Amino acid sequence: MAKQGLQVAIDGPASAGKSTVAKIVAQRFHYIYCDTGAMYRAITWKALQTGTDLGDEAKIADLLAHSEIRFEPGTPTQKVFVDDTEVTLAIRQPDVTNSVSQVSALPAIRKELTSRQRQIAAEGGIVMDGRDIGATVLPNAQVKIFMVASVAERAQRRLKDNAAKGITTPLATLKHEIEERDRKDSTRAVSPLTQATDAIRLDTTSLSIEQVADRIAEIIREKEMQEK
Repeated sequence: MAKQGLQVAIDGPASAGKSTVAKIVAQRFHYIYCDTGAMYRAITWKALQTGTDLGDEAKIADLLAHSEIRFEPGTPTQKVFVDDTEVTLAIRQPDVTNSVSQVSALPAIRKELTSRQRQIAAEGGIVMDGRDIGATVLPNAQVKIFMVASVAERAQRRLKDNAAKGITTPLATLKHEIEERDRKDSTRAVSPLTQATDAIRLDTTSLSIEQVADRIAEIIREKEMQEK
């Protein structure tokens, strides 16, 4: 690997704060940030837009093969595009959120997106978050974090995030959706949500985003010193 920085894998269940923390950490170290969840959401969005059966692996794989998913800088967050269409907000809507687990469980989709993710991370200097980054996508990452938080805390975070996007969903519904997402992600046959054996478990329930970012930054700095 080129000496351009470390590979940092941040995993954990839905709404554990992975993406928010990963963005902050990437900015601090001038690393690339890759939101793998957005990639799965993007192909899910396209499948919904085209009326493709979410259980038809072959059709969705063909759809993905002919789709470009890319990230571009944006304020306050980076923008997500599918081909020439910006889908930054569209992929966070409830229809995509409640369907992405089904699409992400399809072996052909995971294989293709894992390949794309590894290409992005090949030269290091990358912070990548998802469900199976440390265990499957980047098994040789020098830093692996597994973030967890209580369902109640994660539901509150999602409620706040949704409100900022103009999405109104009852708290009880969010709790149910998160529990169901945990079940689906943990029991899927291919690359289930799992903590890599060498990952550091970090419970964020009682921590602020900045406190979590600070702790991960400490871990990265320690590893950087070891790598020199």
